[in-house]
Amino acid sequence: MSTDLMTAQLSDTRVLQAIELVWQEAALLDAKDYQSWDALWTDSGRYIIPIDPETDDFDGSLNMVNDDTRMRRMRIERLTSGYSMSALAAARTVRTLSRFTVEERTDDSVTLRSAQILVGFKRDEQQTLAADVTHRIRYTESGPRLDLKVIRLVNSQGAVNASGYLL
Repeated sequence: MSTDLMTAQLSDTRVLQAIELVWQEAALLDAKDYQSWDALWTDSGRYIIPIDPETDDFDGSLNMVNDDTRMRRMRIERLTSGYSMSALAAARTVRTLSRFTVEERTDDSVTLRSAQILVGFKRDEQQTLAADVTHRIRYTESGPRLDLKVIRLVNSQGAVNASGYLL
């Protein structure tokens, strides 16, 4: 991407709002504030972690996560109710999102791609996960909201342990 194109994209206030929302989401997830995280989503928002790093056919392929609003809220309930073994003594996490590029801009949405590095620490063990992430931010009457999040882990086709936190 040329510097001029990148500068033009960053001068779009909607792109800056989208990046700010992605950073806000990361902070909420690291704080394990899942109820506030859930409030960032549209009613039709989807949260997906595919196994196949190349697929866009999420309903026709195997995924680690493919949540609509109902499934996302059930996942939050499991993480916060105390009934999930993987959520007990949950890992502390710190995530960084960077390398933002604009994939698409429409009248009511911006789609961003970025790189995420997440470090989790639990029971004296540290885990590092890297992923390419796609966020589609939809602009609603109540402001920008997450409408799609696709996390393509670099090790998605290998063994991935239960993390006890959301990516």
